[in-house]
Amino acid sequence: MEKQQEFVLRTIEERGVKFVRLWFTDVSGTLKNVAVAPAEVEGAFAEGLGVDGSSIEGLTRVYEADVLLHPDPTTFQVLPWRGQVDPTARMFCDITTPDGAPAATDPRYVLRRTLEKAANLGFTFYTHPEIEFYLFESKDVTKLVPVDEAGYFDNVPGGTAHDFRRNAVRHLEDLGISVEFSHHEAGPGQNEIDLRYADALTTADNIQTFRTVIKEVAIEQGVYATFMPKPLSNQPGSGMHTHMSLFEGDTNAFFDPSKPHNLSTTARQFMAGILTHAPEITAVTNQFVNSYKRLWGGGEAPPFITWGHNNTSALIRVPNYKPGKEQSVRIEYRGLDAAANPYLAYSLLLAAGLKGIDQGYELPAEAEGDIAALSATERRALGYQPLPESLHRALAIMEESELVAETLGEQVFNFFIRNKLAEWAAYRQQVTPWELESNFRQI
Repeated sequence: MEKQQEFVLRTIEERGVKFVRLWFTDVSGTLKNVAVAPAEVEGAFAEGLGVDGSSIEGLTRVYEADVLLHPDPTTFQVLPWRGQVDPTARMFCDITTPDGAPAATDPRYVLRRTLEKAANLGFTFYTHPEIEFYLFESKDVTKLVPVDEAGYFDNVPGGTAHDFRRNAVRHLEDLGISVEFSHHEAGPGQNEIDLRYADALTTADNIQTFRTVIKEVAIEQGVYATFMPKPLSNQPGSGMHTHMSLFEGDTNAFFDPSKPHNLSTTARQFMAGILTHAPEITAVTNQFVNSYKRLWGGGEAPPFITWGHNNTSALIRVPNYKPGKEQSVRIEYRGLDAAANPYLAYSLLLAAGLKGIDQGYELPAEAEGDIAALSATERRALGYQPLPESLHRALAIMEESELVAETLGEQVFNFFIRNKLAEWAAYRQQVTPWELESNFRQI
């Protein structure tokens, strides 16, 4: 770590960096930052930087306000969009209390703690997200106009989205974030950029950086980017389908050539754990009122607790892999939306999967065909249970979950529920345009 710190200090001097942004995330998943002068970085490495955590969503209680930010030198990168005038860099931070203990409400620590549990069992958790978002001509919510009318994989030469993705990918790669591919998605103005596999903590940091890059490129191009799960009622929502696997050293623990679909017992138990606990973790993987309009609004969002081989209508899909590419055997969780807090969401998905391994959960029968096309009677006969239909229902299920409470810790668990119940209460008080259009003149 000392060598990493020396590298950062040397790079700051050699590159003429004027500001260093210290990034951290609140419980709601919002990226926070404080900018420090280069001269303060060495002290921040040695002692941390004190901030008032009580003013940040869920971070501390008022009577224990002071926390310290400890920059992680392995995450140092110069921000490519700041130009040559005032070069600016960033580092993600771990948060501690003044006595040096990890802050229980730091989402990064929540994920670190769950990853340590996996490591104690011999596993490394890898993730690979496919992140969708919309581009609109402006942020005027009274008149949302997508930047184009293109569709899935459409080529739009010279179009806004084409240029946007090129610039975004260039920035991401300048920041050391590898991109697998990018393309136009199904909705007008909707795009997808897929990040390469990395360990889950690196992926979560990369997602937070990705969101910032997308917003910055949008500003550069005079458009507005949003990760809102369902901004347009008659178009697909924006998901963050995540591919996952466990490795034991250099060996893919999900691969077994003697089993169906080459899925090992470990993989099947991991999948069973996620499916069993999916209703309990949905309030976190889908944390907004609007999230449930994506889940239950059609498109490729999967509202039923099922799995299937190469079946995009299932909650967990088992993708095909090329012969000889056993290391790529994985599963894909398709319920996660683009607005989730990645640290908390990945913590819970991992914890649920590990519970399945520890308890030897049995994987239910594979779902075949289009699950959404089945009637309610057919789904009940096949035992396909639904995910929660609203944030309120998801929170009620989460409140009873020992797994979620243990994984998140008491303070994050309680704050999250309290915060989201307040969101639900505010939503219930709203009179929507749909209600006025449907009822005002008829009643």
